[in-house]
Amino acid sequence: MTIGFGIIGCGMISRFHARAIGDIKGAKLVACYSVTPASADRFAAEQQCKAYHSLDKLLKDPAVDVVTICTPSGAHMEPCLAAAKAGKHVIVEKPLDITLSRIDRMIEACDKAGVVLSTIFPSRFHHSSQLMKGAIDKGRLGRLTLGDAYVKWFRTQQYYDSGAWRGTWSLDGGGALMNQAIHSVDLLTWMMGPVAEVSAHTTMLAHERIEVEDVAVAALRFENGALGTIEASTAVWPGELKRIEIHGTQGSIAMREEDIIRWEFAKKTKADEELLSKMAGKTQTGGGAADPKAIGHHGHTGLFKDALDAIKKGKKPLSDGAEGRRSVEIILAIYKSAETGKAVQLPLKSDPVLKGRKKKN
Repeated sequence: MTIGFGIIGCGMISRFHARAIGDIKGAKLVACYSVTPASADRFAAEQQCKAYHSLDKLLKDPAVDVVTICTPSGAHMEPCLAAAKAGKHVIVEKPLDITLSRIDRMIEACDKAGVVLSTIFPSRFHHSSQLMKGAIDKGRLGRLTLGDAYVKWFRTQQYYDSGAWRGTWSLDGGGALMNQAIHSVDLLTWMMGPVAEVSAHTTMLAHERIEVEDVAVAALRFENGALGTIEASTAVWPGELKRIEIHGTQGSIAMREEDIIRWEFAKKTKADEELLSKMAGKTQTGGGAADPKAIGHHGHTGLFKDALDAIKKGKKPLSDGAEGRRSVEIILAIYKSAETGKAVQLPLKSDPVLKGRKKKN
């Protein structure tokens, strides 16, 4: 049985979705839609699928079983709701959306329709990430004490100027945190557990004509008592591969992009040295550090396979709606702390009202 995919939004990231779909046996890209008809036509010609100039018509196509949403971040909810109503399973690019209220509506709509909702966090599906998560879950680090995420990237002014939505509160939902570092925010909380409190500073130092931050730092307190930090920027030339570092009373592990660069435990095993050697040269791209196109699509492939497995078995995907919501909640708390100069407790009771940002319903 072939599972048909339709892609909504035909910008840069849609090409990575198309490649991932093409790698999966039994999956086929059959349709696409864009609010800009010429973009849909161009994409369809490239990918040899059917172009639709109406979202409603794409959603009525019986060959489409799953849609992937590649629209700007603040325009994810509307096509998600429409797809759920049409009975289509939904995979949404990160962030799931830019406010908790919109995300909650998406989760509710998909639950009501009985369709799978998955959020694009491809880094979870890298082998190195899985190994680190496994070591933590097995207790090899002892009690977790520190967890840190570093995303020191570079984006040119031309990058922000290339799309009117980039760098805006209304459609980007934020800057270096919400757009770029959200992958690492997800990995950090996936490994360390829920965040209880954040204290933060954000600023814009290196770009013009954007509303959001290009530098951010945050101190975290996790529910398990451990502490941590997040550093995120699009103003660090020439850009560095992102890092995750996790420490505990019995071990320390660290990952740079897909390379495991530290793997030390008080209780060593024979396999540890071999694993560190094997996982030290896994990164094959620039990781998006300076060029947003310099990423692989294998993480997307793993996520799409997981979503299809969830559809077939009637279970939740690894990166479901609740997981997508969690990272957005942490970032919104960071923004609120930076604005007020005060620590912010999680979970948030509602979407924080941020200056310069109109409420998006």
